[in-house]
Amino acid sequence: MSVKQVQVTFDCADPERVGRFWCEVLGYVPPPTPEGFATWDDFNRAQPPEEQGTWFACSDPTGAGPRLYFQRVPEGKVVKNRVHLDVRVGTGLVGDERLAVLEAECARLVALGAVRGQLLLADDENESCLNMQDVEGNEFCLA
Repeated sequence: MSVKQVQVTFDCADPERVGRFWCEVLGYVPPPTPEGFATWDDFNRAQPPEEQGTWFACSDPTGAGPRLYFQRVPEGKVVKNRVHLDVRVGTGLVGDERLAVLEAECARLVALGAVRGQLLLADDENESCLNMQDVEGNEFCLA
């Protein structure tokens, strides 16, 4: 048996806020509004209070990337992520050209609520990359 699709799931406090951030980062879109509802807000208001805003999902409109799913959990983030996303914005670029692309994307994401981390410069084995955190502190890299 081979795997056909992968979904990446984020535990978070505010699924819609984190999910909409990642929509902006990756150009993803939320799923269509459920039948019978004009908006997702209308859908959420129709749910029992304990289920309102407990999840959010988005997907790559081209179908190439994995679906992202965000679920509310009661506990906060305590330690560094064991898995993180690498957002590949500088593929094929090197030197100053790569750094300029990383810095430009970093500035765009900071304006959306991301936090800049450490810039790691290229060495004999690795390309330059920039560590960052999303709106709830989940680590990711611009690479």
